[in-house]
Amino acid sequence: MSDLVLLGDEALALGALHAGLSAGYGYPGTPSTEIMEYLIENHKKNNGPIAQWCSNEKTAYEAALGASFAGKRSIITMKHVGLNVAADPFMNSSLLGIKGGLIIVVADDPSMHSSQGEQDSRFYADYAMIPCFEPTTQQEAYEMVFEAFEISEKYHVPVMMRMVTRLAHSRAVVHPVDAKKVVAENQTAKANGKEWMLLPALARKNYEKMLAKQVDLSYWSNNCKWNKLELNPKRTDIAIITSGLGKNYYLENLEDYKSLCEARFPGKGVPSTLHIGILPLPAESIKKLAANVEQILVIEEGMPFVEKQLRGVLPQKVKIIGKFTGELPRAGELNPDNVRTALGLPQVNSVASEFVGKNSVLTDMCENLAGRPPQLCKGCPHGDSYTAINLAVKSMAEKDGQDNVAVLADIGCYALGAVPPYNAVESIVCMGASIGMARGASLAGIKNTIGVIGDSTFLHSGMTNLVDAISTKTPVTVVILDNSIVAMTGCQQTILPSSKLEGLLLGLGVEKEHLRVLATNPNNNEANAKIIEEECNYRGVSVIVMVRECLEAFRLRTKAEKLAQMKKEN
Repeated sequence: MSDLVLLGDEALALGALHAGLSAGYGYPGTPSTEIMEYLIENHKKNNGPIAQWCSNEKTAYEAALGASFAGKRSIITMKHVGLNVAADPFMNSSLLGIKGGLIIVVADDPSMHSSQGEQDSRFYADYAMIPCFEPTTQQEAYEMVFEAFEISEKYHVPVMMRMVTRLAHSRAVVHPVDAKKVVAENQTAKANGKEWMLLPALARKNYEKMLAKQVDLSYWSNNCKWNKLELNPKRTDIAIITSGLGKNYYLENLEDYKSLCEARFPGKGVPSTLHIGILPLPAESIKKLAANVEQILVIEEGMPFVEKQLRGVLPQKVKIIGKFTGELPRAGELNPDNVRTALGLPQVNSVASEFVGKNSVLTDMCENLAGRPPQLCKGCPHGDSYTAINLAVKSMAEKDGQDNVAVLADIGCYALGAVPPYNAVESIVCMGASIGMARGASLAGIKNTIGVIGDSTFLHSGMTNLVDAISTKTPVTVVILDNSIVAMTGCQQTILPSSKLEGLLLGLGVEKEHLRVLATNPNNNEANAKIIEEECNYRGVSVIVMVRECLEAFRLRTKAEKLAQMKKEN
């Protein structure tokens, strides 16, 4: 097959297709979204494997489990915080007798480029005692999928593949396998039902089986090609362990590091190294690495997972250094510069400084550039929604006091209502939390509580909190910002169209007279504010749906319609 230039996400998706994938499920979440988009596009163009967005990560995981039960290879895609949503089926699936290969692709986001936390998914993999692959390049992301499916089926366990933002969203040349090496899809063949029923008596036996598998998984980890050990007995002062993109940053500094080592330790070369590409940790390789060294530097992307584990594997005489000890920063992404510091190399001047001089006009301009915080798109319908909400809040605060009004938001484009010029919301925690928090604040004594949530987020995990509010008749006003699309992650279609939202809300038990559907535009702001205040005064559950199509979705839709018309005319 021809070489391709692909994002890391796309390389992984292509690897899954070539490794015999039958079904892919997921929920949009940066930086994982492009995996499912690639698979969905392939399904449309080539009638390829099933590829579908789901209501949330939990439902996606459970659909993939069904495919695995039927003997088919499947993947689930999500970002790191999405694994929290899928944690229930994820943890329990480790005790099942996995039939068709099952891969959980989780994209972590060090430095929180588009996330509310730096959560490291390797802790989840370790907790569930399942293998975790961590590619360092686009090529590895492609190749590792083949072995991940094989390991899943060989040991009857789910397997995690951990991506990170820099790999997921950067491009490189990928060399696909020859067409004759593409794996055919598995035939449908049901799993043994006894291995899939987690009744306590059966679950206890499955847990014992899972514990027994750890011996074989450990042997595989110590001998697989992804955990590469290179020993140099001449260097006893230090050894280096890399994991994930930490390897890339180490290699980027290697030539300079060789020069430094030759200057300090003539003729002895660079220290012993171990790259950890898969979990469980290769304990025997780690012990070999540490046998005759005084300390080990750990270079890993994300939280100090490996560094923490080493403290329970190695004897106390070996000093472990890295993020816990300050050689590398605990928060944020790794980069070549902070790895240089950890290796004892001096910092190099930036390209800009070398080119224009330290005190140039350009340098001064760069240093004095104003920051550009994220903002809603110009003309975004959410701007008018927040203007109306702010007008209503101002009126209620004047009557009842500021402490008797709370506006609690959710995850999505509309989270930007927390920043200027709107400053409209007071909390952003996780998907679906706005309604539950508004309910809790109401029960705690705040008179007027508003939960602001998007249409897709409501379908993801807002419905259950609304049901709680309805069942307890809690005075709360839910404002659903319906822009007809999953805007923040690139304009994927919502799991249900806007036209069905009103019927769904009535079916959940919202009273018809307190379900208000409002058109969102500048001319309606004052009238909409009065309706919001009116519904906040109702001592029960009210829902306001504020409707206007996302501008970006409108552009994409009209472009697609024009292309379709042109094709029809030709």
